[in-house]
Amino acid sequence: MIDTANQVSEKSWISSATRIGWGVLILATLYVCYFSHLGAIGFVGPDEPRYAWIARDMMETGDWITPRLYGKPWFEKPVLYYWGAALCFKLFGVSEAAARLPSAVSALLATLALSWLALRLYGAETARWLLLLLPTTVGMIGFSHAAAPDMPFTGMLTIAMVAAAVVIGLVPQTTAPSSFVSLTSSTSSAAVLFGFSLGLAVLAKGPAAIILCGGTVFFWALFTKRWRDAFRLLHPTPLIAFCVTALPWYILCARRNPDFFHVFIIEHNFKRYLTPEFQHIQPFWFYIPILLIAFLPWTGAMIWTSVAGGTRVSQTKELSPLSFFLLSWSLFVMLFFTVSQSKLPGYILPAVPAFGLLLASASCSLAVKHRRSFGVAVAVFTLLCVGVSEFAARPNPHLNAASQSLQMAVSFLLIMIALANAFVAAGFLFATTGWVRSLMIALSVVPILFIFLTAEELVSGLVPLSSRDLARQLLAQHVPAEHTFIYHGISRGLRYGLNFYLGREVPDWDQNPDVDAYVVSGSLRCKQLQEQGVRCREVPLGSSASGWFVSHVTLNGSAAGPPDGGKPQ
Repeated sequence: MIDTANQVSEKSWISSATRIGWGVLILATLYVCYFSHLGAIGFVGPDEPRYAWIARDMMETGDWITPRLYGKPWFEKPVLYYWGAALCFKLFGVSEAAARLPSAVSALLATLALSWLALRLYGAETARWLLLLLPTTVGMIGFSHAAAPDMPFTGMLTIAMVAAAVVIGLVPQTTAPSSFVSLTSSTSSAAVLFGFSLGLAVLAKGPAAIILCGGTVFFWALFTKRWRDAFRLLHPTPLIAFCVTALPWYILCARRNPDFFHVFIIEHNFKRYLTPEFQHIQPFWFYIPILLIAFLPWTGAMIWTSVAGGTRVSQTKELSPLSFFLLSWSLFVMLFFTVSQSKLPGYILPAVPAFGLLLASASCSLAVKHRRSFGVAVAVFTLLCVGVSEFAARPNPHLNAASQSLQMAVSFLLIMIALANAFVAAGFLFATTGWVRSLMIALSVVPILFIFLTAEELVSGLVPLSSRDLARQLLAQHVPAEHTFIYHGISRGLRYGLNFYLGREVPDWDQNPDVDAYVVSGSLRCKQLQEQGVRCREVPLGSSASGWFVSHVTLNGSAAGPPDGGKPQ
């Protein structure tokens, strides 16, 4: 009896230690992948600084209805991201980390909602895999660190889809509603959450949320013949919750801005989707490589599960209602935006959580049954990453220092991706017991987390110059923002970034200013201007702004050199 009691106690201690270990690893993964280094780099591209400007303007002016860019109404996107970023600015101060925090929180909420669904329908192991695999994908990491509406839209839509799964009866309940007009107490709260979350998604990116959700449920009902269950989503409870959440801002904004409907609905929704007016033209297969990149480092596993899962369905002719739901969700998002005349990588982000749950489920069932085949596939992908890394690391004397840094950063990332996949492959090829395989899966996350420990070095290689770096150099040299101009040839991203960091819309230089001008350019040098009879001196910039020049020019004959001991005024 004593030995038996000791064995039970030992097993209980081991089980508790295992749960604590998994909990610590999952919490570390969620924090590191979604919240660490949010402010490591300055705003990237033309969108981040514009969205951050609008949010800062909301905080400073107190106008929480009309988004304004440089003082003018801006209706490219609805208001949810601006509200979140403005609130973060108010609480934590204006910074890149605060601007990106709404995206990080949205990514966390989407992951937790999806893991709850996995736990209820597939069990603890699938939920654990999801909590490790999904946050470590490039798509979720990248967009959780972006000051943009893409992740808030995806997060709210994911919560709405999880709630919809409860309402239409995919999650087992003690009692189930029997008709369209009745909801049990357990599903009524899910119905409210569905309407509320879908309303927030509409506030994040507009009517696309309704189309994506409606299309998913329509095709699910079409294939499963469960129309009665689908119609529960049109019950008054979720409809009222949706209207109360989404409509007030749209009504108020339209009343204050008579052109809101035309600009937002017609131009930025219908025209963006139906015409190539916004110049985001891509081939029809554009989203296939985007999806493969988004699922790095687990692209090899995703390809295997897609092929093996498709083969199994074609042989058995069977697919569970939930699998139909997840496939309808992911494939309809892909199809909808493939048809669009405007294509950007972030458009298919809402499909990533659904694909992630399918991958986690297949890895716990299909991959375990065919572990040799799965392990070989992942091993092949590992070798591919190593080969590409070796090719990328080859020295090239024709590359400049920035390109060489980029080359080494990419090589390092590929090596870490290969190491992560090597652990997975070893777990399936050589592990003789389930707990050993689980340990290898846990170890596969470590190289991804290690990447964040070297984030500062990677940033200097992948992003050699940001508008923040250049703005800091200008401020360090006491260049007055009101006298700063831009010479043509500068990218839109750098232009909008300078606008944000300098706190004003920096105008183009017309070569005939009424006051002294500090001209920012990547090509214009003082020597060229002096040859044209223009008085000019170059303002020295540090190495972080290498490749960019600031020329202090005076066209009215006054002294070009800055007074006050050499510092420009």
